Amino acid sequence: MAIPTFPEANHPIVKSLSHYSDQELLVLFQRYSEAGQYFTAIFCRYSPMVYTLIQHRARSPVQADYLFARLWRHIFYEMDGLDLRAFGSEEITFQSWLINVTALCINQAELPPVEEIHYNLRAMSPPFWCYIDRALDQLPPTLRLMVTLAQTFHWSDTRISAYLQAEGEQIPPAEVKARLREGYQLLETTLPEDIRAIYLDGNSVQGYGLDSAPLEASLD
Repeated sequence: MAIPTFPEANHPIVKSLSHYSDQELLVLFQRYSEAGQYFTAIFCRYSPMVYTLIQHRARSPVQADYLFARLWRHIFYEMDGLDLRAFGSEEITFQSWLINVTALCINQAELPPVEEIHYNLRAMSPPFWCYIDRALDQLPPTLRLMVTLAQTFHWSDTRISAYLQAEGEQIPPAEVKARLREGYQLLETTLPEDIRAIYLDGNSVQGYGLDSAPLEASLD
C-alpha cells in the first residue's frame, strides 16, 4: 500500500512549526487547546511512520485508512493528558510513546468488513476530522442530531422533521433547513481559527464533504 501524503503538511502555518521538537509541540498542544496547528504538525511529522506500522495489519487500503484515522483520533485524546515524565525514564520519548500506542491499537483493533467502512481518508484528513468531531460535541443536542442525520445519513429535511416529531420535537421541514444552516455556521465558528485556515481556506464547512467521516461520535 502506498503511504498517503497530506497537503496540510505544506501549509505555511504547519511548516512554520517544523523547528519545534516533539516535546515542545506536545506542550503547546496542551497549553493552547483552542489552536489546532500543533496537533496537525505532529500528525504531519509522524503520519508516514504510523501508516507504515499499521498497513500490515489491514487486509485492504480501505481498512488501513480506517485504522489509521481511528488511531489518530485515539492519539488526539490521549495527548491531552500525556506527561512523558510520569514514565520515570528518559528513554521514553514522544516517538517511542507513539510507537507503543500504535502497536497496542493494532493488536486490539477489530476491523469491520470493507463494505461497512464509509471513511474517506483523502476527503477528510484525520486532524480535521478530530476537530470536526470535537466541535460537533459542542453543538446543542438537537442541532447535533440534525447535522448528523443530514450529513452522515443524507436524510431529507422532511425525513428529519418526521423523525424529530416522533421524538417530541415539532420542527417542520422548512424550519429544518434553516436550523441546519444554523448548525453548519455554528460548527464552523466552533472550529479553531487555524484549523479553518488550514483546511477550509475560506470555504464553507458544509461544502467540505462531512459525509467522508462518520459524525455520530467516533470511528469505533
